[in-house]
Amino acid sequence: MVARSPNGFLRPAAPPLFRQVTMMSAKTPSARSDWLIPAMLILLSLVPTFFGTLRLAELAGGAEVTPANARFFANPFPVALHILVVIPYGIVGAFQFAPGFRRRNRRWHRAAGRVLAVLGLAAALTGLWMTLAYPWPEGDGEVLYVIRLVFGSAMAVSIVLAIRAIRRRDFVAHGAWMMRGYAIGLGAGTQVLTHLPWFILVGKPGESSRAFLMGAGWVINLLIAEWIIRRRSRRGVRAAVPGVRAPDGVLSPTLEWDRRREAQPSEPAP
Repeated sequence: MVARSPNGFLRPAAPPLFRQVTMMSAKTPSARSDWLIPAMLILLSLVPTFFGTLRLAELAGGAEVTPANARFFANPFPVALHILVVIPYGIVGAFQFAPGFRRRNRRWHRAAGRVLAVLGLAAALTGLWMTLAYPWPEGDGEVLYVIRLVFGSAMAVSIVLAIRAIRRRDFVAHGAWMMRGYAIGLGAGTQVLTHLPWFILVGKPGESSRAFLMGAGWVINLLIAEWIIRRRSRRGVRAAVPGVRAPDGVLSPTLEWDRRREAQPSEPAP
């Protein structure tokens, strides 16, 4: 089979079998990530969702006041608002990481993005509010206090930069900043994973170790987010062809085949 290139020369077209195989292989990772990535993110959100729900039930049901929860009963509004915005932020935000789902539901993606921007900014600001308003619980200290302020501020700044990026239609920067904000927002889930081995092997963490374990949860999430962002960026640069871009910025295998064949010398058309 031959095809006519833009310059009038004939060139071999990609074999049909090659097109079918490569298109099927290109769809497989996306189809798998459509359920795997959101499922993992929702699973990571379940622990803070569970304990946040228990906290709301405790405040609403008038549970016994103890030294551990006295600050919340004295001023329940910051923690209640924080929990109410963090839970949907974590669950709804997970579906923004399903490429196929986004492509099939673009209106939902845009509407959910607006809601998530509001929820994410509210989660960051209420987190900062809690840090500034509540007395330090047992085990916290100056280092953890500063860490909370740094990451809470970083989350708020990330959401604001994402909003600015989408207003100027910079979709790549918008996605990157939203991912960074979401990574910080899911820090509570990863902090359970950083604390659990310590509790099992060492016991209750002290002030310094608790600050380290809490900070590690946020740092791990941000490192993973940065790895994904840079990986997508490199893949997009390698695959870029003027005027042609496949979904998610990746050149389709069929177009890559055609580009390589066109670069080879061809017979002039009769």
